[in-house]
Amino acid sequence: MAKVITVDVAKCNGCYTCQTVCKDEHVGNDWLPYAKAQPDIGQFWVKLEEHVGGSVPKVRSYYIPKFCNHCEKPACAAACGQSAIYKRGDGLVIIDPAKCTGCGDCLPACPYQSVYLNEDAAICQKCTGCAHLLDAGEKLPRCVEACPTDALGFGEKSDLQDDFITGATVLRPETGCYPQVFYRNIPGIFIAGAVFDPAVMEVIIGARVRATNGGKTWEVVTDDFGDFWFTDLAAGKYDVVIEAKGFAYKTFEKVDATADINLGDIPLSRA
Repeated sequence: MAKVITVDVAKCNGCYTCQTVCKDEHVGNDWLPYAKAQPDIGQFWVKLEEHVGGSVPKVRSYYIPKFCNHCEKPACAAACGQSAIYKRGDGLVIIDPAKCTGCGDCLPACPYQSVYLNEDAAICQKCTGCAHLLDAGEKLPRCVEACPTDALGFGEKSDLQDDFITGATVLRPETGCYPQVFYRNIPGIFIAGAVFDPAVMEVIIGARVRATNGGKTWEVVTDDFGDFWFTDLAAGKYDVVIEAKGFAYKTFEKVDATADINLGDIPLSRA
């Protein structure tokens, strides 16, 4: 029996409900033996991370909910000298508030920055997966139950393997922690722009635009507005070439696409 959390980024509209209901569930409430009350401020056991890229008018925003990844091999537990961090039979990773001394060794060990120090209570804290609710017979953690767009999911790993996990990704897989929060539809980098003829101040429709990186080439054509978009690219440096009948080539070399890039309005010269 292994519980996992799933996140469909394409369904998340940034409403912050998950973050809000987590606060409602845990601030001011002791859920022993799994957690003492979460402080009013300074801790987000569910944290909605906003991403905004590009520049006007080619801008994109999306949101990534983040929590403890309840790893198969939790680095926080390995770093704890008090044996206060353990993994339940259902896979949830818990910091035992009765054993934790608040030494903080687990904070830098967590590659996801999901552990917090409660200085007043002298303990470390994090998402419990709402273990207290599951033990009481509830099927879902509070954040998952409250999500209005069904962007969040929760269940047995074996049940979700075919429907979600296959083809999904995890955050920072290189850590070797084997995180158990699975994501789909995290957008890649985009490179966009608009092509126009400055002689008549009209957009150029159907121009061929190629982006090349590492021997691989992507090609699109400009739409009825002269716009082009390359989407879901890996971060890197791209050579972009624009070709339109009757116009000279336009080349952008080594476009640094470590974040979303809008190349802006691009004039082409007559051949």
